[in-house]
Amino acid sequence: MSTTPYSDAPHHGPPYGSWMRYLSPTANHRRLGLVCLGVGVQEGALPVVGPRVLDHHVAVVVSRGRGWFGHGGRPPQPVTAPALLWLIPGVEHHYGPDPGDGGWDECFVDFAGRGVQAYTDLGYVTPDRPIVPLSGTAGVRHVVDGIARAARQGGPLLEVEAAAGVHALLVALRHTRAEVSRHGDAVMDTLARDALLPISVAQHAARLGITLPELRGAVRRGTGEGVKEYLLGIRLSRAKELLARTDLPVAGIARRVGYEDPAYFSRLFSRRVGMAPVRFRAQQSPRPRQVPPGPQGG
Repeated sequence: MSTTPYSDAPHHGPPYGSWMRYLSPTANHRRLGLVCLGVGVQEGALPVVGPRVLDHHVAVVVSRGRGWFGHGGRPPQPVTAPALLWLIPGVEHHYGPDPGDGGWDECFVDFAGRGVQAYTDLGYVTPDRPIVPLSGTAGVRHVVDGIARAARQGGPLLEVEAAAGVHALLVALRHTRAEVSRHGDAVMDTLARDALLPISVAQHAARLGITLPELRGAVRRGTGEGVKEYLLGIRLSRAKELLARTDLPVAGIARRVGYEDPAYFSRLFSRRVGMAPVRFRAQQSPRPRQVPPGPQGG
């Protein structure tokens, strides 16, 4: 890995090189849900970090080399690139590259905000799995490079650009996570393809040739949600498209997205979307429609 893109103010001290910036977002920036507190790139025989405890999250991505990582007082575990290390606020950590292997290359992003909990609930941040094998780091480095460019250039947009970069980083890390389960994207792809079929979760599992617990585990790892919630999201998205783009009756749309009972579909849609299907259609259609006043049914 090269520090060339960050050479405006690098620190070169044999036997390693590093570049980093730290940001100070305001209270208004923190209302975005996530803020970037720092970004850096380092390579070579880096010094050992810690033991220490931070008050914010850090994603450390190791793109070359090997080393070790101790977390939460547990014995150090081996780390082999490409890998992600999660530094969790309030949890002691201690890590470093193997000195006899030329060190390692890493990039890191410090971040905080109330949005971290949502990303954790969705399975993007994994405090219970602080060492995450990755399938590669090119996509992640592209995002980190963008944050670094913004930090190097500065300006009034920096904190917002960097905050957007943190969101992109968490998505990129999720895409490149090397899942260890034998049920990977094929399960999710098939489930998404069949989401509109009027069948039960157990029937979905049977069609996939896996057990119900295996299906639940695959979806939880892939989305951070339950199977029913995942299927419902796909069905509602498709229903919205049909309501906005076609003149199909609500009952017909209900059947197309897997619900034989249009009244149940309308209640479900209203509860989750916040308005009845006919009102959603009236708002989204390019042609004006008359919507009767008062509570709307399906």
